[in-house]
Order: sequence, then structure tokens, then C-alpha cells
Amino acid sequence: MNHRQLDYFRQKLIQWKAALKKESEEKTREVLQSHVDADLTDMATREYDTDLTLQACNRNDELALEIDKALQRIDEGLYGYCEETGEKIGLGRLKANPVTLYCIEEQERRERQQKLYNSSDPYDEDL
Repeated sequence: MNHRQLDYFRQKLIQWKAALKKESEEKTREVLQSHVDADLTDMATREYDTDLTLQACNRNDELALEIDKALQRIDEGLYGYCEETGEKIGLGRLKANPVTLYCIEEQERRERQQKLYNSSDPYDEDL
């Protein structure tokens, strides 16, 4: 990957992380404000909304950590290479998912393996 492409992905990742942070801050602010105005009849709804907001914020935090790891891989010269095979990850795949760790072949292999693992339990359907 050339320098221009790395800069493109670095900026895309930084902007994505900033957008996630802003979204989490806005959601948190909205929840806090809704609790100020809440009465007892609205408390169940408010608690449900709070749980959803916290889940979204947690997902954003997890994604922000993945973004940090991708930025670190850029700094280390490892970005764009499959963590398992060392093969190049296609630019289209990186554009679609800039935090991906695996080339498409390795990701498909992992998904097949996971599917086999999950389907090997005959009692799994009963759960």
C-alpha cells in the first residue's frame, strides 16, 4: 500500500472514531436530559431507552478500540495485511471495513469453521 492510500485510511479511521465519540456523547446527553424531565410513569420507558443507549455506547467504545488498533497497524507498517496469512487485504475490503484484520479468503475460512463448530452441537436448536 502506498503512502497516499495509508493517509486515506488513517484519515478515514480518525474521522470515524471522532464521529463515534460525538454520537456517544450526544446519546448520553439525551438520556441524561430525559431523566431530568421524567415522571414515574415514564421511568420504565426511560430505563429501556437508557439500556439501549448504553449498549450503543459500548459498541461504539469497542469499535473505537478496533480503530485504535488499525491506526497502530498503520504506524507499524502492518495495515492492509491479513493477520493470519500475511496476504494483502484488498482495497475494496478495507474501504468497506477499514478495521478488518483478515483477507477475504481467511475471513471466509473462519466463518466456515465457526459455522461447523456451531452446527456440531445437536442440542443447539433446543436452546
